Amino acid sequence: MGIGLETFPSCVLINAILPKLELETLLSLACVSRAMNSSVSQALTSLSALNLSAFAPDAPILSSILGRCRGLHSLTLNCLRLDDDSSFLGPRLQELNLLCCSLMSYHVLASIGEACPNLRVLVLELVDQDSPERFKTNLDRMLNGCLCLESLSLKIRWRGVGANPFQPFKFFLPKTLKSIKLQPVLEQDALHFMSFNDAFRNYFPTINVSIPISKTSFGFTLQRLSLVLDVISDDLIFLVSFSTRLVELDLEDRPIQEPLPNHDLTNTGLMALASHLRLKGLSLVRSRQNCQVSFKGVDDMGMFFLSMYCPTLESVRLCGFSKVSDAGYASILQSCQNLKKFEVRNAFLLSDLTFVDLTRFPCSLVEVKLLSCCLITCETVKQLTSSEVLEVLDLYGCRSIADSCLSSIAPLHSLTVLNLSGADISDFGLSVLGKGNPPITHLCLRNCKGVTDEGVLFLFLGGGTIAKTLSSLDLGHIPGISDKAVQMIAVAGTEITELCLRYCSSVTDSSLEALATRKQHRDECKLLRRLDLVNCRGLSVDSFRLLKRPFFPGLHWLGIGNTRLNSKGCPALSEIGTERPWLTICLDGCEMGCHDGWQFHRA
Repeated sequence: MGIGLETFPSCVLINAILPKLELETLLSLACVSRAMNSSVSQALTSLSALNLSAFAPDAPILSSILGRCRGLHSLTLNCLRLDDDSSFLGPRLQELNLLCCSLMSYHVLASIGEACPNLRVLVLELVDQDSPERFKTNLDRMLNGCLCLESLSLKIRWRGVGANPFQPFKFFLPKTLKSIKLQPVLEQDALHFMSFNDAFRNYFPTINVSIPISKTSFGFTLQRLSLVLDVISDDLIFLVSFSTRLVELDLEDRPIQEPLPNHDLTNTGLMALASHLRLKGLSLVRSRQNCQVSFKGVDDMGMFFLSMYCPTLESVRLCGFSKVSDAGYASILQSCQNLKKFEVRNAFLLSDLTFVDLTRFPCSLVEVKLLSCCLITCETVKQLTSSEVLEVLDLYGCRSIADSCLSSIAPLHSLTVLNLSGADISDFGLSVLGKGNPPITHLCLRNCKGVTDEGVLFLFLGGGTIAKTLSSLDLGHIPGISDKAVQMIAVAGTEITELCLRYCSSVTDSSLEALATRKQHRDECKLLRRLDLVNCRGLSVDSFRLLKRPFFPGLHWLGIGNTRLNSKGCPALSEIGTERPWLTICLDGCEMGCHDGWQFHRA
């Protein structure tokens, strides 16, 4: 490979070829020759953006990578193995995304403020600690140092250690700020924060604020607001509705008990929101994480207000509206003719009637997610597939979705993401999909009990497009999946880079061996990056050998929780971790990539 590349002119290599290769490939090429090492170094120096979220580097690896990348303006890191060492920060950075910061303290905020004065975008995921005052001190130092900040996202993952770090809600925001996302926030603290602004106080004098008023630009420049709260109330909505430049609003609450009727979101709040703002994006979610509650003060009338006053909506996400029926949801679909994204969760009254007239109106839907909507059937899918631009269809938990809907999906030419988790899909349905045209890259069949090994064979051998495009496949919690299916994936799934087999008890060492050696058998196969084997009880301790070199050369994440391989402190695991510093081995049962749960364990 190196000899072939070296025949190209250096300017073509550095500017056109090398920047398109993956980081690991670049570092491997650097070892081929001195000339190639020089070309790779120049290519890395010219990079303006680097995304290392796919794996969790430790400090030495990160230092060796960033030592060559001197022109970065945008950096994304998975910080699962990184502590407060801030050597990767610098004045060139304009965008910084620090994810899964389980070892970092609040001091990283102050370090960012001191080292990154030109920062425009900051995303930071931390874990809660025992000193809210320390959080506020370091946050102030960061905000006072990053005076050009336009977008701020702070997510504090709860471990039950400290108090809410955003309480009380008192800090200065740069006048340049256009987007803010905070999690978690108490509703009362959010009210106090927004009422700092004189414009808000004139419209909302009932809030008693005992702290000095500071001149912030919250009500004037903010375009996107995202908060995760204890409760969404009309009071909060009234105050938000006077942010006249707001175009995107994302609110989620997680009540620990049933909110009082006079301290909840109602039709009145929605009417105020809709009549004052011309939103393009709206997300209102009541999570069932803490208790089974819903927005009981909102019915179809609230949705009528939204559809009447906000016809400019392009994205709608609603969850927890137990009293909204087909009429309310249909009014949004029919009135918002620029609607591209439509997501509804846990809608017990949502049925096929919502979509029955969809073909009578211009349909520009690109993304549709109907999660845990138990009344939805294949009739809805037939209506939705009338949109020729549909790219994402998520029917998670829609148990009445059956094989017949796949004949409507099969002709689609734009669909790239399909989630049929929990649906009544069988091998026959997969045979239809396997012959179809959708260029699906992500397919979830989790909990589809009617699927067996034969269905996987049909999917890859049907002659359709999906066999050539599928990169992520979830077969978790399917008892009919065994070594036969995995061996087919290893041979025919040449584009597969993410594979979930969690709770597939019939998967054995034979499956792991087939996946470990697939690159050796088929040079055109993509490298497997993520593999979820949680609760695969058929795997033996002997399969440890398959996790060592030269097997799985590109693996970044491996989940082996609740298997015979799960043994903290095991010498074999330590050996694998030493020889494969790119690899994160999760023993805690996290979902793929430890997106949720990383705050409770160390890599």
